[in-house]
Amino acid sequence: MATVYRSTDLKKELQQLNSNELLALCLRLARFKKENKELLTYLLFRADDQDLFIQEYKEEMDQQFKKISGTNYIVVKTVRKIATQMHNQMRYAANETVGTELLLHFCNNYINYVNYHTQYKPLRNIFYRFVEKLKAEILKLQEDLQYDYGLLYEAMLTEAEQEIYWFEKKQFVL
Repeated sequence: MATVYRSTDLKKELQQLNSNELLALCLRLARFKKENKELLTYLLFRADDQDLFIQEYKEEMDQQFKKISGTNYIVVKTVRKIATQMHNQMRYAANETVGTELLLHFCNNYINYVNYHTQYKPLRNIFYRFVEKLKAEILKLQEDLQYDYGLLYEAMLTEAEQEIYWFEKKQFVL
């Protein structure tokens, strides 16, 4: 098995390369793994304007949720795929505000587009899990942002409780 070096060792080696060698290395990394290419795309084209990035990704998420149809099993697979893509975007941004915005939007889209009038437990568990994640993300924010996102979170919980017969918001209140 090949030896994997520590980040500090890699950093020292990268500092010794010239710009052309670094460019070739980055392009080679981007070629071999989709996540590397997505991260590089984010860092080069979207990291400068977080608000635009959030807006564009929300629109993309809306389109994905609008296409949801089929059996409960297919719906769960589709929602999980959307969630995985969202988590990758959150990791690339590495910003709690971006994560909070995307999770809140995900939960609102779930309420609006997923057929939750089913007894299919995996579909319910997805919503519960993401409401918990959203709550945890809000608690990580600064106090003033906690208040602002807390209001949006409470509104989402209220809407969920009104729309989804099996959902009770009391266990998720901040």
